[in-house]
Amino acid sequence: MANRARDWFAQAERDLEHAQHARRDLSHEWSCFACQQAAARPEALAIGCFGSYARRDSGPGSDLDLVAIVRASDRPFVERGSDWELRGLPVPAEILVYTENEWQRFQAEGGRFAQALSHESVWMIGRPPT
Repeated sequence: MANRARDWFAQAERDLEHAQHARRDLSHEWSCFACQQAAARPEALAIGCFGSYARRDSGPGSDLDLVAIVRASDRPFVERGSDWELRGLPVPAEILVYTENEWQRFQAEGGRFAQALSHESVWMIGRPPT
């Protein structure tokens, strides 16, 4: 059996960093969601938000746009988001779930959406792979 102590310690450091961001940003609900998902999904490398909440220009009717990067998945891209529990959040939310390889390819292609995700995403758990 592999010794995972270093992995667990690294994750604990990332969780502490997340808690510090959440405390600073006063984002209690988002913090609870991110922590719950991180605990429930060990395959998650990073969880973040983008769009109006990340830019801090949300208003009435704004939804929470989330992005997650996982190590790997056998599910098609369009189906992965349905595996994530979003109903406990105080606003409607959608999530895009990329595998690590998809994320790296997506970023390398450098389209407008990829650039927007890179520049405006607020990463609460982990960091995207480079």
